[in-house]
Amino acid sequence: MSTSAATPSPGATAADAPAADLDRLVRRFRAVLPAESVITDPQRLRTYECDGLASYRVVPAVVVLPADTEQVREVVAACAEQQVPFVARGSGTGLSGGALPDAEGVLIVTSKMRRILEIDVANERAVVEPGVINLDVTTAAAPQGYYFAPDPSSQQVCSVGGNVAENSGGAHCLKYGFTTHHILSLEVVTPDGDVVELGGAAREAPGYDLLGTFIGSEGTLGVVTKITVRLLRKPETVQTLLAGFRTTDDAGGAVSAIIGAGVTPAAVEMMDALSIEAAEQAVACGYPEGAGAVLVVELDGPVADVEHTFDEVQRYCREHGAFEIRVAADDHERAMIWKGRKSAFAAVGRISPDYIVQDGVIPRTALPEVLGRIASLSAESGVRVANVFHAGDGNLHPLVLFDEAEPGAADRAEEVSGAILDLCIEHGGSITGEHGVGADKVKYMGRMFTADDLDTMQRVRCAYDPAGICNPGKVFPTPRLCGEVPGPRRGVHPLTEAGLADQF
Repeated sequence: MSTSAATPSPGATAADAPAADLDRLVRRFRAVLPAESVITDPQRLRTYECDGLASYRVVPAVVVLPADTEQVREVVAACAEQQVPFVARGSGTGLSGGALPDAEGVLIVTSKMRRILEIDVANERAVVEPGVINLDVTTAAAPQGYYFAPDPSSQQVCSVGGNVAENSGGAHCLKYGFTTHHILSLEVVTPDGDVVELGGAAREAPGYDLLGTFIGSEGTLGVVTKITVRLLRKPETVQTLLAGFRTTDDAGGAVSAIIGAGVTPAAVEMMDALSIEAAEQAVACGYPEGAGAVLVVELDGPVADVEHTFDEVQRYCREHGAFEIRVAADDHERAMIWKGRKSAFAAVGRISPDYIVQDGVIPRTALPEVLGRIASLSAESGVRVANVFHAGDGNLHPLVLFDEAEPGAADRAEEVSGAILDLCIEHGGSITGEHGVGADKVKYMGRMFTADDLDTMQRVRCAYDPAGICNPGKVFPTPRLCGEVPGPRRGVHPLTEAGLADQF
C-alpha cells in the first residue's frame, strides 16, 4: 500500500554526510545516551526513512531516542554546534512527510518519552511527555471523569507531540476545536539547545502568543519535550446516529440544515459510496445497503438539551432524503457506527493497491459544488476518488485511488489530487486542514499565499531557528536563508521580546 504517488526522495542517503563530523557527533551522543539509543546501523536506520506518507523516503544519517528533556537538549546542542540539521519524530503517523529525515542529519525520535507526569483534576489539566499516545491521555483521566478532546482517527497510535506539531483535529473538532485549543503550555528545546517554556498555567497570558506560534509549526521551530493539556469533563450523555442517503448532495443538504439551524453537534462525518464499500470489506461495519452517502452525527452534553436537539437532527436528515436512520442504543453500537469511519483511510487498501490521502478545507456551503467537481475530475481522468470528511467544518479527505504498476497511473492520480487542492483554494479554503504541509504540499504554498505572506512566515521561523537546521526543507517552497531577512541581534535569544521585535 502507498499513501501517495511515487515521488523521488528529496535527499540522498546517510553516506553523503561528512564522515568526520558525523563520527564526532555520534561519539558525543553516545556519551549522554545509552548505546541502544544511538542508531547508525544502515538496516535499522531504514526503519525511520518515512512517516505515514510512504512515497517520500530518506534514510537519516543518525537516529537518537532520548528518554528525557536533558538528553534532547544535549542532542540539539550538539547539532547546533556543528550546524547539523535535525528532525523530530513521534509515532511516525503523519501524512504529509513532516517527519521525513534529512539525509545528512539527525532524527530525534521521542517514542521513549511516554510518561504521563501528572493528572491534575482540580485544575483540569494533565502534563505529558511528547511520546505519549493520544488515547492514553483519555484512558488515564477517565476514572476521574475527564478526557482529552482532540481525537485524530489515528488516536490509538499517534503521539501528543505529533498532534502539537501538526495541530491535529479529528472527528470532534467541529465542537471542541483542534489541538491548539487544548494546550496550556509547552516545554521546548529551541534549535540552539536552550530549554524554554511557552504558555503557562493561566488560560491566557499577555504578550506575543508564542505558544500559538509553535503549535502547528510542523516541527520547524524546536522540539517539544513536555506538554500541559486541558482536560474536559465527560459529557452527561452522548447520542450517536447513522443516516443513509441516496446521494452526497442529499447528505450535504442535511448537514447545511443542521448547522444552519444553530445546532452544534460534537461531530458530523460523511462517507461516500466508494469509502463505504472499502469500510465494509475491511471491518464489516454494516452501514445501510444501497447508500450513496452516510452521515455519522454525534451530540453530547446535558441530557435534556441532547434529547431535544437529537430529535431535530433526525428530522433534518429525513427532510433531506435519509432513507434509514439508526440510533446507537449503547456504547457498543456507538463504537460500531464509528468503526467504519475511523477505519476508512486504511480500509481503502482493500479496494486499491495504492492511494493518495488528500486533505483540504472548503466552506461547508460549497460541499455540493466541490463534490460534484471532484466527481467530474474522476470521470474525466478515469481515476477513482473515495470521499471521507469532516462535513461539519468542510475538512475534506479525498482518497485518490491508483495502481502504481499501471504506466502513468501515479501521474494521473497526482494531477487529480492537485486539482482537488486547487478547488479548495478557488473556493476560499485551504490546502490542509489537519495533515500539514510537510514535504508533500510545499509546491502548493505559493498558490495559496503571496510571496510577502511566505516571507513574513519565514521571518517568524528565522526568529526561532536563525541557523535553519530545524526540520529544514519543510513547509516553505523556496526557503530563504535567515541572513537574507532581518535576524536576531547577536547575543539576543530569538525567543526574547527584543529578539522578536527585531524581526518585525
